[in-house]
Formats: sequence, C-alpha cells, structure tokens
Amino acid sequence: MRKHLLIIGFVWPEPKSSAAGSRMMQLINFFQSENYQITFASPCAKSDNAFNLETIGVLQKTVELNNSSFDVFVKQLNPNVVLFDRFMMEEQFGWRVEEQCPNAIRIIDTEDLHCLRKGRHQAFKDGNLFDKSYLFNDFAKREIASIYRSDLSIIISEVELDMLKNDFNVPDDLLVYLPFMLDEIKEETIQTLPKFKERNHFITIGNFLHEPNYNAVLYLKETIWPLIKKQLPKAEMHVYGAYASQKVNQLHNQKDGFLIKGFANNVNEVMQQAKVCLAPVRFGAGLKGKLIDAMQNGTPSITTSIGAEGMYGNLDTNGFVEDEPEVFANKAVLLHEHENIWDEKQQNGFKIINKRFNKVEFQKQFALVLEETRQQLHHKRLNNFTGQMLQHNTMQSTKFMSKWIEEKNKKD
Repeated sequence: MRKHLLIIGFVWPEPKSSAAGSRMMQLINFFQSENYQITFASPCAKSDNAFNLETIGVLQKTVELNNSSFDVFVKQLNPNVVLFDRFMMEEQFGWRVEEQCPNAIRIIDTEDLHCLRKGRHQAFKDGNLFDKSYLFNDFAKREIASIYRSDLSIIISEVELDMLKNDFNVPDDLLVYLPFMLDEIKEETIQTLPKFKERNHFITIGNFLHEPNYNAVLYLKETIWPLIKKQLPKAEMHVYGAYASQKVNQLHNQKDGFLIKGFANNVNEVMQQAKVCLAPVRFGAGLKGKLIDAMQNGTPSITTSIGAEGMYGNLDTNGFVEDEPEVFANKAVLLHEHENIWDEKQQNGFKIINKRFNKVEFQKQFALVLEETRQQLHHKRLNNFTGQMLQHNTMQSTKFMSKWIEEKNKKD
C-alpha cells in the first residue's frame, strides 16, 4: 500500500521567492521519489508567488488554527509521516497529530535554528558579541522542546547540528543532517554558462521579508557599495528580491548605480548575467540560498563568516569570506577585475555543489534514517523520556488553551 505524507506548512512554498521555498520543494521531491502520496496543508493565506503543488500531484488543503476540524481531517487521512514546516507548526498541530495518529512518524524541518537567528539579531541590535546568553532565549526553550517531542528533526547546517548536540545536549538519534539536495553540475552545463567577459556588475538577492536580507542590503548601500564605487565608478549593484517594501525601494539610486530590481522571475538568468555576488550578512542562521544560486550559476561570491557558515566545509570557497567592510570591498573589486582569480573561484563553486550538496547521497542517507525510525519507533520513543514529558505537559497546556480559543471563537 502507498505511504502517505502530510506536510503542515508554516507558509505555502514559494521556490522563486526564498531558499525556504526551494528547500521545501527538495523535500517534496525526495518523498515523491520514495513513492509517498503527499498532502500539503497550511493555515497560511496563499500569495501570488505560491507554487501550485497540484501540478506535481501534491494535494493541497487549507486548515485552521485552534480548530478541531483538523482532528477529523488528520484522523481520516491517517498519514504514515507528518512533516512540520518549522517548530511553530509542531507547537500548533503536534499534539493533535499525536492524539489522532499516534503511530505516525513526526518530523520537524527546522529550516534553520530560529533561536540562533533571533539571538544573533538581538546581539547585533545590542552591539554585543553573540554568546550563550543570547542563544538560550525564549525561542530556544520552545524550539528545543519541539525537537524533543518529535521523532526526527531535519537540520540544514553542520554548525547547527553541533550546536544542538553540544550546547543543548540533544540526543544524536533525534537529529538528521540534511543540507540542500542539489543536482550535480555536469561539465557540459558548465561550458554553457556565460564567461567572465560576458558578464557585468554585482548582484545580491533575497526575500525582503527576511530581516537579515534587508539589513545586508542596507549595509551594502551605506557602507560597502561606496567603497566599491570609488574604485569602479562605472559598476552597478543589482539588488533582487521578493516583497520589496517602500523602505527597500527608497534605497534605489540611479546616480550611484545602486539599483533595486525587485522580484526575479528567473534567478538563474539574472545570476548568470552578473560577475560577482555580494552577501554581507551580519546575522542569521541556516544556509544562504543566494550563495547556492551563485555557485550553481558560476558566479563567484563574497560573504561574511555568518554567511559562509555551514557552506564550504574544508573546501576552498567560491570567492572570499570577509567581515571588515574595507577588505570586503577590496576583494569584490579584485574578483570583478581579475579573470584568472574569477575563473579559479568559479571552479571552486562547482566542486562545493557537487561534493557537499549532492542530492543522490543525501536522499539515500535520509531514506535509511527514515526506515530505521519506522522500524524502531516504539523503542525510540520509549528511550526519549524528556520528549514524553514535554509532550504530556504540552498536551495539557497547549491543548486546553487551543480548546478555549476554539470555544471563544464560536461565541464571537
């Protein structure tokens, strides 16, 4: 009999808008390759950028928060596996799944560690160095509890995997390292990409609803771009991204060559036209989709140590990693002007994609972990008393809060 996966989405996937959207499509692709029938459910409103999942055979369902109609829906569906898109969805729906479908494997796709992203943002705002006092925030208490309550949590970055094991002491068997799962870049594909002399200007890209992206663009505009422009007066900075608000669009300045281009319908096209990708990310977590896009399209990059986190392993980077704005700008000029350095860094990018993000290897590993979890589910849960305890307490508190909200909504 065909296995069934239920994905409970924090948002509907938008692969053209965000790395999170691309990541979700990779997971859907994996489960379809394992012959799962997939239902994607979300309480979120759909935007025009949402991918129509029905075109690839995935059923779509809108569900309500704090409503027992979900209980009826999930019990009838009776999935083998439930994937929560970020820990917030496990908080909302995990206890309902556990109650109605106790034998379903419950998995969180963390996307990135939210407690790390929030903690770094706060440290940045406070002008302090990030340390454990920022990491062990209220988000961490919720997120780690959610990870313990679940059977598996998918972690996208090796740095975050180490953090969960060493700083939070999360048991190894609750975690699975699964970075971006990408097609190998073949030599014939590489030969078709535009060469150094066919490209112009600088590029950055990212969903502007994501605060680290907006901050990086602001940092580019105010600090880094003037340093580059002084050395390359004819250069342009092309800024792409979905959901550009007024505060983003007002950064546009034709005279300075700082151009807000807005939504890119085809990221590969715009990335292949550019000579260098700039990603001066000052806080955040997870893996940076813009750096992956750059490597896939043969565009060398310059980023910060935060941006580079989890990307390169022990391989040579596809550009430079610099945190000082003056050095960052100088390296950007160097890459833009020197073809031999540019060619070398481009080749590094292809190696990184093929060696660190090869989808064949990671899909194989994930399939094995999933099957082992299925076979050992009872034993695994029995050995996770902390998870049982947190599930019990959540069932008491979240459950009754949710039921109270449901009753209140009926009266209103």
